[in-house]
Amino acid sequence: MGVSGCGKTTVGALLADRLDVPYAEGDDFHPLANIEKMAAGIPLTDEDRWPWLDTVATWLHEHSETGGVASCSALRRVYRDRLRAKAPDTYFVHLAATRVELMRRMTGRLGHFMPTILLDSQLATLEPLDQDEAGVALNALQPPGVLVTEAVEKWRADHR
Repeated sequence: MGVSGCGKTTVGALLADRLDVPYAEGDDFHPLANIEKMAAGIPLTDEDRWPWLDTVATWLHEHSETGGVASCSALRRVYRDRLRAKAPDTYFVHLAATRVELMRRMTGRLGHFMPTILLDSQLATLEPLDQDEAGVALNALQPPGVLVTEAVEKWRADHR
């Protein structure tokens, strides 16, 4: 979880590979209307997000027996609650980075629909994990392999 540019796709795919479970890119679940809206620099509303979150939650639920990793911004507690409603064992890995680093990453990637103009609205929306939420916050400035190792170690420690 995290804002655009934090490394969700890179770390999520590596994490799924390390755990030998399926991976789902959360952006692939967005309806075309959401993608067009974001590409135009218009932030999504909660009403835009609910069906998308429900689709991600369904995917997580369908993989609850075998495990799976899905990248999803999950910026607010209420969004994470919505995911946990269908997939109660969801464990969140929050990739946190500075605005400067996020902007650098976003301007350097090609072919992504999310414009840099939406970064500030995402940062304003972001609610870090609460103490009672299953998950870990990691410094996304670390190399992806280190982040994957830290995420796995923390998940294992929390599931002993």
